[in-house]
Amino acid sequence: MPSAASAALNKVPQVTLAFWIIKIFATTLGETGGDAVSMTLNLGYALATGIFFAIFLVTLGAQLAVKRYNPVTYWLVILATTTVGTTISDFLDRSAHLGYMGGSAVLVTALIAVLVIWRLTLGAITFSHVVDRKVEAFYWVTILISNTLGTALGDFVGAALIFGGLIGLIALAYFFTKAPRTLLFWAAFVLTRPLGATLGDSLTKPLAHGGLNLGTLQSSLVLALALVILVAFAARKAAPADSTV
Repeated sequence: MPSAASAALNKVPQVTLAFWIIKIFATTLGETGGDAVSMTLNLGYALATGIFFAIFLVTLGAQLAVKRYNPVTYWLVILATTTVGTTISDFLDRSAHLGYMGGSAVLVTALIAVLVIWRLTLGAITFSHVVDRKVEAFYWVTILISNTLGTALGDFVGAALIFGGLIGLIALAYFFTKAPRTLLFWAAFVLTRPLGATLGDSLTKPLAHGGLNLGTLQSSLVLALALVILVAFAARKAAPADSTV
């Protein structure tokens, strides 16, 4: 168990139901926001990726500078990884002509490689207690790849019910089995991204294609407002995160 001082300096939130709700909203916004810049504004996947990656670096710098969990900086980085993940995935799938399966395979390989290196370098993979700078670096690299992979999987499968069902199975494993919590967390983290991607597509697709035809810009504005409200509400209710893997 961490000391009281170490717990107070934890830089990530408690993983609660509120965490997952906010994560799904953030990933849905990442899908509509990424598509708004790359497709609606017609900037293309490469330029959009450059823009969003620069935003990711700025928000990550702010997150690294704080000494304890800050909901604003933390969720800004999460949102930045979802938007840049959207455009990176689209670039691999379409501009680099890897296709959905090829892009997913590359990203799965990258995710496994990072997790293995993390485990071999630091001795443990964590998700609920991040204090050390090296741990934090691995944490955010893993999240960036996870959200990029989730976008590719969402485009490949394209069915929110499938991902919702898989997340439900992970929840059952959490409550009724002794499966490793670290494994369950990262599996759920990856799967909430394609769930958000498919939900985002459902908001923006034309009515003839089964969507709500809200448009990427309008959907992004509504989702951004909802995300701000959710983060503010969760920040008022949550105690400082103090758990470990």
